[in-house]
Amino acid sequence: MLHRGSLTALLLAGAAGAYGCTAGNDKSCNVGADCVSGACLNGACLPVDSGAVHLDATGDTDPSDTTGDGGKSDGSSDVRPDSGGCSPNGDGVITASEVPIAAGLHATFRVAKDAAFSTAGTAGTGGARIWDLSGALAGDSDVLINTLPLAGTWYAPSFPSATYATSLTTSSDLLGVFTLTATALNLVGVVSPGGGATRTELKYDPVVPTLPFPLLEGKTLHTSAGVTGVTSGVPSAYNETYDLSVDAHGELLTPFGPFQVLRVKVVLTRTAGVVTVTRSYAFVTECFGTVATVTSNVGELADEFTKATEVRRLAP
Repeated sequence: MLHRGSLTALLLAGAAGAYGCTAGNDKSCNVGADCVSGACLNGACLPVDSGAVHLDATGDTDPSDTTGDGGKSDGSSDVRPDSGGCSPNGDGVITASEVPIAAGLHATFRVAKDAAFSTAGTAGTGGARIWDLSGALAGDSDVLINTLPLAGTWYAPSFPSATYATSLTTSSDLLGVFTLTATALNLVGVVSPGGGATRTELKYDPVVPTLPFPLLEGKTLHTSAGVTGVTSGVPSAYNETYDLSVDAHGELLTPFGPFQVLRVKVVLTRTAGVVTVTRSYAFVTECFGTVATVTSNVGELADEFTKATEVRRLAP
């Protein structure tokens, strides 16, 4: 059976590809001019069709501005922290092309377990909310999240169309296997890093859309999936139901910087002899993807809670 913290990774999985670096220490680019697409994000060139709004040679979104400070002619600024040439358009809709996802990328997240944090945040203007995850939480540690290619792995033949695999939780070595389509980032399976008689190899039928595109406030999605295969070599079969809704918008403060986000709520109901419920929130933004997740303890009854089993947020 999956670790209770796995829901965090289901929502987080798109994040490492969205704002990650190339695997290894060498950067493939330093500025947008190094890339065919004109957009360099944390050392990696964004795809030509990423939908990014590119910066000019000064780093500004407005070629008429010659100050080099990222300003537009009206005095405002479109430049976001380390966005690498992708400038959010602020239209309240996040499309697949605005969340670059691929294998072989990574991003650093600051992770706290059994942390106190109010998911309700505070009231902003115009119905927006403000969530502050910029400060320290008890037990913080920085974790590098990777999107792993499947080529050469023991489980690659079981998931021929998968885009990448990534760790599900810092408390387990299990990997979630994901496939990216034009309309969603889908969870298709869960595996152990090693094969053999004690392997974990689970498949979802149907697949579970963890980030259904486009994302916009008010969107809802209900998915019921059967999970079958082996867990540590033992045959397993159970059911999971995902109730997803984009339920809020506002500003999220992280150690990496502030972001305008849509909040994605997921209520996971698992039936495996007994019924358990876990709640999770993902904070998603244009150009960077998922910049934070907050996961409840199993059995949490309130939509807005103040005690989380795990909190992740993007860090420098």
